[in-house]
Amino acid sequence: MRTNDTADGSVGEVLWRPPNDGSSRIEDFTAFAGDKLKRSFDGFDDLWAWSVESPSTFWEFVWDYFTPPAGGTAVPPLPGPVRMPEPNWFPDLRLNYAEVMLALPGRADDDVVVTSRSDTRPEIALTAAELRDLVARARQGLLRCGVQPGDRVAAYAPNVPETVVLMLASASLGAVFCSCAPEFGVRSVTDRLRQVEPKLLLVVDGYRYGNKDVDRRAEVREIVDALPSLAWTVDLAYLAPTGDGGPQLSGATLTWDEFISESAQLTFNRLPFGHPLYVLFSSGTTGLPKPIVHGHGGITIEHLKFLGLHLDLGPSDTFFWFTTTGWTMWNILVSGLGLGATIVLYDGDPVSTGHSSLWEVARDLRITYFGVSAPFLLNCSRNQLDLREVGGLDALRFVGSTGAPLSADGFRWVYANAGPTVQLQSIAGGTDVCSAFVGANPMLPIYAGLISGRCLGSDPQAVDTEGNVVTGTVGEMVVRNPMPSMPIGFWGDDGSRYRRAYFEDFPGWWRHGDWIEFDTNGACVISGRSDATLNRGGVRLGTAEFYAVLDGIADVHDSLVVHLEDRDGGPGRLLLLVSLSPNHAEAESVSERIRRALRVQLSPRHVPEDIIVVPVIARTLTGKRLEIPVKRILQGTPVDEAVALGSVKHPEMLSALSGLLE
Repeated sequence: MRTNDTADGSVGEVLWRPPNDGSSRIEDFTAFAGDKLKRSFDGFDDLWAWSVESPSTFWEFVWDYFTPPAGGTAVPPLPGPVRMPEPNWFPDLRLNYAEVMLALPGRADDDVVVTSRSDTRPEIALTAAELRDLVARARQGLLRCGVQPGDRVAAYAPNVPETVVLMLASASLGAVFCSCAPEFGVRSVTDRLRQVEPKLLLVVDGYRYGNKDVDRRAEVREIVDALPSLAWTVDLAYLAPTGDGGPQLSGATLTWDEFISESAQLTFNRLPFGHPLYVLFSSGTTGLPKPIVHGHGGITIEHLKFLGLHLDLGPSDTFFWFTTTGWTMWNILVSGLGLGATIVLYDGDPVSTGHSSLWEVARDLRITYFGVSAPFLLNCSRNQLDLREVGGLDALRFVGSTGAPLSADGFRWVYANAGPTVQLQSIAGGTDVCSAFVGANPMLPIYAGLISGRCLGSDPQAVDTEGNVVTGTVGEMVVRNPMPSMPIGFWGDDGSRYRRAYFEDFPGWWRHGDWIEFDTNGACVISGRSDATLNRGGVRLGTAEFYAVLDGIADVHDSLVVHLEDRDGGPGRLLLLVSLSPNHAEAESVSERIRRALRVQLSPRHVPEDIIVVPVIARTLTGKRLEIPVKRILQGTPVDEAVALGSVKHPEMLSALSGLLE
């Protein structure tokens, strides 16, 4: 893979080589660590090996390098044995994530640090002083509403400054934040928020997507009524800012302007390293979405490392990632503030005026780091977008890609259009760590179709079913060392569910759920999920969410959903198999009701391309659905290789699937 510099355009061709001129932060950190250790490093691979072999020293040096504001001492980072799943990170340190972010190193009070573009309202630009003032006001609003450290604060709101302000204000006093994007349906939201029992909820009346207004007032009323823990709702008039047609909520309600009406001095509660910062939710593959709790310290130090060293962000950068508030990339985007970068928030249709829309934002705002999903880049390629017609992208230093593997053709399109000096950074990680395990950095070359290497402080490997590390072949991805941003746990869990989720299959190692292949130099390819999670346009969708909706449709007896990935890196094909109840309505009518229910209750991304009616859905003898075997059969694997037929009820259904899509 990475070692094959081919001339025929096959995977392995070199598209970019590091200049090795000492200008990047990771090179500066390499020199910094070498000076402290009285040694030199032989390139990135040597630096990475030291980072995982000496984790306590590595993370101590990361902290010393960035010098974020804090109390106590950062020594020792890891007292006692290094073990998973519960290492005791930085026990003597006290810090606050919001204080670190709002330090905004290298920025003056009148520098713009947040820019917001939206289909719904005009552009907003906030200076450092304005952002700090809004956070102080929102913090005061939380205190007036009785929010205390440890209380949960939630948002059903888009990627706009108010959501960022509320998250930072919550963090400043030690409340625990979580968010759902407003395109989520009622069930998707309540399945998440009921688990954490928020005391205060920010909501919007709706939003505009392209040229279409999307009214969410009815959904907001249902959500609020379904959350008995709520003491306060804060209503942001986003779609109709001058009207009086809000959602007419029951209970105590404030407008956003009322909520931030009192000025206050900005202060921060410095907290233990592991104090909960926010809850991110998994996709809900095997039941309710997992409420993954991340801590102030782990997120702070991991994001400083990842954004500062790998993404090379600093005070001169303008950082953008197209994301919603329901995806972990939103949390990562906000942390760009901690490096002094200006962050760009975008809410709307990314192709409202064609595939050049986001690139035009990059041009207009002089974006230096432009992050999107792999399918977006592939669609730009398939639509033959010519960035020369956009023009003005000379500020661009990096293009980021995540959410799905990016094909070699996608890599080549970026370099044919964005230019030879831009570094394309394909990264992969997850909500589980709110960061990346593997990715690129300014010290590694870029090869078509490959992720450049492992991230500092992370030791992912491919292993076979016996737990043996394998190279040059696909294996299950495990992480063999603890990372500070691994979850504190799951909300409301005694630790047992958390251990089962990641540490049951390979005790002492984190099992992530991806198929991955490494070459001898550390470059890798991720070939998909090893569990049943679906992936649409870079957004993970859980099968359990589909079934919760389908179970409520009277004519649907049973169902099974699979996602067939596009080998070229496209969005793929979502396929729903359904068996119908006796005396059911016409199949065409049922299919339309299924599509409508999924669109309304979950999101448009959940609507399948194909709904196929079958006589019966095969299950295991214990009643479990067979998503992965069915997916393999549909992709051409012989039935008897995909599943042990003796363990299946109605195996004849599986045989009937062979050749179904030919």
